[in-house]
Amino acid sequence: MQTITTTEALATFCAAAAKRPYVTVDTEFLRERTYYAKLCLVQLAWQDEDGHDEVLVDPLAEGLSLEPLYELFRDEGVVKVFHAARQDLEIFWVDAQLIPSPLFDTQVAAMVCGFGDQAGYETLVRKICKAGVDKSSRFTDWSRRPLTDAQKTYAVGDVTYLRDIYEYLSDRLRSTGRQKWVNEEMAVLNDPATYQTDPATAWERVKTRTNSGRFLSIVRELARFRETYAQERDVPRSRVFKDDALVEVASAKPSSEADLGRMRLLLREARRGEIADGILKAVKDGLAVPNDKLPKPDLSREKLQVNPAIADMLRVLLKAKSDQEDVAQKLIASSADLDLLAAGQRDIAALKGWRNEVFGRDALLLTQGKVALAVDGQRVVTVPR
Repeated sequence: MQTITTTEALATFCAAAAKRPYVTVDTEFLRERTYYAKLCLVQLAWQDEDGHDEVLVDPLAEGLSLEPLYELFRDEGVVKVFHAARQDLEIFWVDAQLIPSPLFDTQVAAMVCGFGDQAGYETLVRKICKAGVDKSSRFTDWSRRPLTDAQKTYAVGDVTYLRDIYEYLSDRLRSTGRQKWVNEEMAVLNDPATYQTDPATAWERVKTRTNSGRFLSIVRELARFRETYAQERDVPRSRVFKDDALVEVASAKPSSEADLGRMRLLLREARRGEIADGILKAVKDGLAVPNDKLPKPDLSREKLQVNPAIADMLRVLLKAKSDQEDVAQKLIASSADLDLLAAGQRDIAALKGWRNEVFGRDALLLTQGKVALAVDGQRVVTVPR
């Protein structure tokens, strides 16, 4: 098992990989102590009729540049195969403003090919490769050197089995004509916005129990400060202050460090110094926002008039279509989609693209009373009315 520690060796491997139709990729990283993931290892493998090769790339090796890998990622003639790619892609986007292309995510493909809502790597290895995955090094510290043989074996397994999984799923997609379905799903992963966190909108992820515009204004400024502080210093958000502390501060509206000292949920480090100054300024800025500029909560879901009987019928239809097409329910439509449909909403993902062909068209007819559900043996089917 080769571990690459020089730019020259990486360039040699990538030149060989560039002659192949695809390369499988995985990463090992740490992010418990940082805002951005720290890349600790890259695993690569290729396979064709002439043979195969797999390597581990050590990005922590002194003097090693990942540019040869990024050149391979830019090569449109080589498919880059990942499993559950989002976190891996975020690393490469942050490091090089680069998203590998063309991209293939075996988790998405497996959901399209009938492997269920939770198409985990271990499940695919077991069902497709008829093998097991060594889990012993899953929670290891990948930043420590030297890597043990057990770590290397575990890491390389993530790309060697991935070759067989990719070839199996590719064949399945070709035979079913569903490649375009996967291509549609890749749009989110190929969008740089997927990997960017804007401090101005960070407040939208904070769960609160009040819809007061003034309260939300303070939440918005506190979340903006926390996100900016964490990004600039590369520390986890929770190391600045957690969501429950943010909500406590927004409710209490402290105006001094003495007030912060009485906050029950604030970390000690947040009660003084830069973080304390940032908190107090955020509260002051939130209180100063004019009434006509206060953030407005999204109450559209609360105002929905969801007919529970229609929503239940849509769930039955979704299960029937999922079974019929052998596609994961979760990928076709979410529970929120079904509620929106039952409330008369139409601008939803389940009514677009391949989802509309599989489910959306009949779902609309069902809500309009133009088809009914019936039992045919062991199946639920739609019948015209």
